Amino acid sequence: MRIETQHGFVDVVQSFRHIEGDCWQRALRDHAKDYRYYELVEETLSHQFEHRYFVLKNASTGEVAIQPFFFVNQDLTAGLPASFRRLFARVRTVWPRFLNLKMLMVGCSAGEGQLDSTAAWAVESLHEAIEKFSAGRTPIILLKDFPSQYRSALTPFSNNGYARVPSMPGATLELEFASFDDYMQRKLGKVFRKNLRRKFKDTQDLPITMEVVNDATPFVDEIFPLYHQTYEKSEFKFEELTKDYFREISRRMSDRARFFLWRKDGRLIAFALCLVHGETLYDLNVGMDYELALDLHLYFVTWRDIVQWAIANGLKSYHTGPLNYDPKLHLRLDLAPQDLYARHTSRFINPIFKFAIRYLEPTRHDPVIRRFHNAHEL
Repeated sequence: MRIETQHGFVDVVQSFRHIEGDCWQRALRDHAKDYRYYELVEETLSHQFEHRYFVLKNASTGEVAIQPFFFVNQDLTAGLPASFRRLFARVRTVWPRFLNLKMLMVGCSAGEGQLDSTAAWAVESLHEAIEKFSAGRTPIILLKDFPSQYRSALTPFSNNGYARVPSMPGATLELEFASFDDYMQRKLGKVFRKNLRRKFKDTQDLPITMEVVNDATPFVDEIFPLYHQTYEKSEFKFEELTKDYFREISRRMSDRARFFLWRKDGRLIAFALCLVHGETLYDLNVGMDYELALDLHLYFVTWRDIVQWAIANGLKSYHTGPLNYDPKLHLRLDLAPQDLYARHTSRFINPIFKFAIRYLEPTRHDPVIRRFHNAHEL
């Protein structure tokens, strides 16, 4: 399908395989999750999402930009506290699909949103293409989890029909420390530092080992049950990863993928999947054996080991995804704000929708988030 825009045209394609090779392999090249990540997500999560791509072309300059998007049926109450969700569950006994709608989401189905180009022509073309393509296909358009540094570039959306509201933020830590002990001494409060040292002392004589590998293929059957335990315990769920996801990220992105594996007496008890890009370590997915996690303080032990590895390998920044904010607050991480840009395709309903989305957005109901020193940036 081709859509004419003021700057040229936009082709809508159903798979990365339909995009010219050179154009596709240049897509999102400045990001940790480059074109290879979108390939593996399309191939391994196709049962959950309908992945598509806008191929944006500037007729005057010949420039090309590619913007991934996807369709999904999404529960608008997913970000609300459990008590509110129970209230809506009663409504759904009469109206089963109440606030559960098909959405067109721009961004990544397994991660934060990214723009291939922030040039004005590309963002304006994207806005035009979405408006024309979405007509009759979906009631809700959502730009999903775009980091706050895109706010200026995305003003054609926030100034033209879309509500910008906070999404659940990630968290970051600048690794300006000589060691993990240096981090604890300089960054943490006395009481929490003492608490951490006690936790580490409890496990220092146990036979827990860690290794870091690029290829997790031989270990996927051990990794996946731990991932699924963590997934099932999460209060908020979106994408559900597969064994093939872990295999494919090993195969396609071995230059960036790092799997941290912790064992006790030979048994895998925790893992973390990270990407290394530039001087930043991106912590993507974790899994733990919850029969042991609390007794062995696995959250803090694994986090310490990852940060120690990053410092030892000369990395300058650590970035992790949303949720689990209480330990991140005490570990003195900074929030990494992310935004949702949302609109209803009906011009009559959209004013009501823009008002309602401010009460449905997830950060509104998390009291811990408001205690971070940079919560005002959300």
